[in-house]
Amino acid sequence: MRDRRKITVQGVVQGVGFRPFVYGLASRLGLDGSVRNGTTGVVIDVEGDPTCVENFLRALVAEAPPLARIERVSAEKQPLRHYTAFAIEPSEARDDMGVFVAPDVATCPECLSEFNGAHERRYRYPFLNCTNCGPRFTIVSGVPYDRERTTMAGFSMCIACQAEYVDPRDRRFHAQPTACPRCGPRLWVADSQGNEIPVDDSRTFIGVRLQEGKIVAVKGLGGYHLSCDALRNDVVRELRRRKQREAKPLAVMVQNLDMAQRLCAVSAVEAELITSARRPIVLLRKHPDCPIAGEVAPQNGYLGVMLPYTPLHHLLLQQAARPLVMTSGNMTEEPIAYQDDDAVRRLAGIADYSSNCDIWQPPEIHAMVLSKMELRELAAFHFRGYEVISQEGNTWVCGGEG
Repeated sequence: MRDRRKITVQGVVQGVGFRPFVYGLASRLGLDGSVRNGTTGVVIDVEGDPTCVENFLRALVAEAPPLARIERVSAEKQPLRHYTAFAIEPSEARDDMGVFVAPDVATCPECLSEFNGAHERRYRYPFLNCTNCGPRFTIVSGVPYDRERTTMAGFSMCIACQAEYVDPRDRRFHAQPTACPRCGPRLWVADSQGNEIPVDDSRTFIGVRLQEGKIVAVKGLGGYHLSCDALRNDVVRELRRRKQREAKPLAVMVQNLDMAQRLCAVSAVEAELITSARRPIVLLRKHPDCPIAGEVAPQNGYLGVMLPYTPLHHLLLQQAARPLVMTSGNMTEEPIAYQDDDAVRRLAGIADYSSNCDIWQPPEIHAMVLSKMELRELAAFHFRGYEVISQEGNTWVCGGEG
């Protein structure tokens, strides 16, 4: 006896590894059929033993990928088709699609280990990712979420990346932005006028320039950041002058939680927040002997601190070997620059150098603070795809013009 169901799963289910998850679940339960990205979510056609189909439906929600947010599941009985295998099918694309694409996710522990592994083929590659982490929202040019509708469309996978992409046992199984140094984007540096500078190692070049006190425009997920040495008052003061940002606090990026704790008091809840996959800016109370330059947050007992959320950030912090100011790539009151030509025009008078990778959506700012031991999201508007999910008490809002 067999049962067949057509299942539609709605919510944040594209770009979170949901299709590979469904494939693995169906294979584990001995079910046949298919899964694809549809116009309203993920569409599953599953057939097999009735008990296994029921178990499949329960596990679909109970065991969903951690990045998924399921809002609705519908299942309809269908006539048997007598499928003999389970497959991931091409997506259905239409102009009237209403699909939520997952936000960007900070580099996962597995990818970070690979990034730091000297014998790995993606060693220190600034654009590595997998099904569990990496860019989503900021590289999407259309839905459903597939490589051809992202800014990775122009990069054809090499044989090794393609082998991972089609292997159900690999964590890069159907990871749309997957790439490596052989087939993916490259990191390059330019002068203030956008002219590429030929260097042997772009990574080392940028790190040395930051150590020297230069201001670097860093192109990452969602647009450009302006970065400089956060320990030097003269450098931060010059950034403020060029950016025309007189007194507003600047955010600081540090390499890990241990470094954040050396600079500021970090409660258990704040630690959980700052290390979360969302990697927000968290307002922390500075230690009396905090070595961060006073110009970063003048006459302020708090410091906006964040941890790296992309391999490129990890690379910059490793090379610079110090906390870095990481502020929006723009003149004060202007939108963040995220297109190369626009960035050259608007940041030429601010940045000494730039590091340049294709992105799509411009971001905004995401800041969080703890008040009276209750977590309050003060602002989270479309930063790397995140939005406000809760608010308590009075709020203030900051955008990408800072």
